[in-house]
Amino acid sequence: MEMKIGVIKGDGIGPEIVDEALKVLNKVAEVYGHSLSYTQLLMGGASIDEYGVPLTDETLKLAKESDAVLMGSIGGDAKTSPWYQLEPSKRPEAGLLALRKGLNLFANLRPAVLYEELKGACPLKEEIADRGFDMMIMRELTGGLYFGARSTEMIDGVLTAKDELTYNENEIRRIAVRAFDIAMKRRKKVTSVDKANVLDSSRLWRKIVEETAADYPEVELEHMLVDNCAMQLVKDPAQFDVVLTENMFGDILSDEASMVTGSIGMLASASLNETKFGLYEPSGGSAPDIAGKGIANPIATILSAAMMLRYSFDLDREADAIEKAVADVLRDGYRTIDIMSEGKRQIGTREMGDRICSYIM
Repeated sequence: MEMKIGVIKGDGIGPEIVDEALKVLNKVAEVYGHSLSYTQLLMGGASIDEYGVPLTDETLKLAKESDAVLMGSIGGDAKTSPWYQLEPSKRPEAGLLALRKGLNLFANLRPAVLYEELKGACPLKEEIADRGFDMMIMRELTGGLYFGARSTEMIDGVLTAKDELTYNENEIRRIAVRAFDIAMKRRKKVTSVDKANVLDSSRLWRKIVEETAADYPEVELEHMLVDNCAMQLVKDPAQFDVVLTENMFGDILSDEASMVTGSIGMLASASLNETKFGLYEPSGGSAPDIAGKGIANPIATILSAAMMLRYSFDLDREADAIEKAVADVLRDGYRTIDIMSEGKRQIGTREMGDRICSYIM
């Protein structure tokens, strides 16, 4: 297969961790007979330095012409970087928001996996961690409360703020279809999270999700109220496969799920539109304090590249190979400093990439 990939290395540790992900992708292409081409794109602080803005029209155009985009981390130290002396619309993160909007990335995927070798970092009780977990948080990314009309005004002499939560059936259906499609690639279970006992938007959400489920008879569907889901994530995370929810609930629950893994340097993410196109990036930040030191953990970016192969190119075998290689490296005791524990061997960014490549065959 020929794959045209846009590459945004970004800021801070971004270039270092992306280089290792590209190294792994090249090894996969060599082993499995694929052809890769990369278009280097600037966004965030690197784009501000070069063009004065965090995202140019040309970069957005080139991203749209790619089959998928792999991104590192963007931004810098908000206290010391000159990028944060600019108005908010010209700061690095504004480029990411504009990119997501321009590419119509409505579906956010955040896997939360507890690796057997990293159970000691899990903050949950030992008996819970011992069961392990592997879930996918599926968050609607472009609708709901965050994108509704809002106002702050004086009403009858009282300062009053208002935020509007709106979803229509088409917005719900398209994210539900994505969730069920992804469940078919996993353990065939969808937990739809809402607040249908209170909110009209959640009652519509539940109705449309049930209609969508009828087209996927192999997938088990359950509904769960958001407050119960928040409790279940720390009580029994092993019960979850794909967790489908709206924007604000997904924002909160995905962060909770990421923390129970105990290691943010291991967390990949993807944002998809209505085609096979996706933007793939690690969940962590740009960590400018360690940039250039060769100690950053590239695994989240490498796992994001595996997600790209799986969801944009339907290359499940190749994605499995990368994920297995990561697990094998951890099993054999290799660690970057952020996940280091007693009795293991600490290695740097480049060696971690090399080790993972060596297990792909």
